[in-house]
Amino acid sequence: MLLRKPDIGFIPTPDEAIDALLNLAHVTPTDVIYDLGSGDGRILIRAAQVYGARGVGIDIDPVRIAEARSRAETAGVSHQVSFRPADLFESDLRDATIVILYLLPHLNLKLRPILFSQLQPGTQILSLDFDMGDWQPQQVIKLDHLEEESTIYYWKIPKAPI
Repeated sequence: MLLRKPDIGFIPTPDEAIDALLNLAHVTPTDVIYDLGSGDGRILIRAAQVYGARGVGIDIDPVRIAEARSRAETAGVSHQVSFRPADLFESDLRDATIVILYLLPHLNLKLRPILFSQLQPGTQILSLDFDMGDWQPQQVIKLDHLEEESTIYYWKIPKAPI
């Protein structure tokens, strides 16, 4: 059963962008990565395969959740990653050490107060293609070698609220 209509259609993240996201975050086996709007699970599956990280994918579309679970099983990483059919705006993100987003700008802005209220200082936030309004990223990387140009925005949750 669909929880509600998805806020954005599924757009697969290009492999090169996945690698750039995970490299920028300096992923380690101790990380717990939350992918909000995880789609088919490709980011978390790669993080588990290459870096040994654990991950939680949250997506409102049960078809995508089923696809992600199947892909994780096929890849042999279903013991490291889980996929939850849930509304990302109502999810508990407190275990995350890294949060990855590929959402539209208005969704990032709606999510921002949730990130600040739930995540520990130092938690890394990476967004593909869309910023978070007036919250200035610590780093911006342009990926122009892809079929379409992409941008990665990188923040860390500060010790004091912005």
